[in-house]
Amino acid sequence: MSLNKLKELIFRRANGLCEYCKSPANISPQPFAIEHIIPKSKNGETNEENLALSCQGCNNYKYNKINGLDSLTGETVDLFNPRKQEWIENFKWSDDVLEMIGITTTGRVTIDELKLNRIELQNLRNLLANAGKHPPK
Repeated sequence: MSLNKLKELIFRRANGLCEYCKSPANISPQPFAIEHIIPKSKNGETNEENLALSCQGCNNYKYNKINGLDSLTGETVDLFNPRKQEWIENFKWSDDVLEMIGITTTGRVTIDELKLNRIELQNLRNLLANAGKHPPK
């Protein structure tokens, strides 16, 4: 599969949303990245099972991380893998839909490591919620 076809597949599969913070690519001031879930530096392959659509912020915070320390249990836990795990099984929205809440150790660690409740995302979620476009379906 050509690189362009692979990028199109990843974008369509993600419905144009960052697979971590759920921000929409179509209103982002920065282009989204096709990121390696298992980084190339950790022997991750460039194939559709190891690639995810990511906003620039999530991609930057994730960098080459694959796990992190859970603040509640002290355990080292793998980050959320959108190819092997369901978002809804690891995260939920706060009542005001401005913050992501980790409902598993994976969810909590991913929120902490990728800064999924950074103020810029909360501001975007607030604007989108007021326009009836958040949370995403």
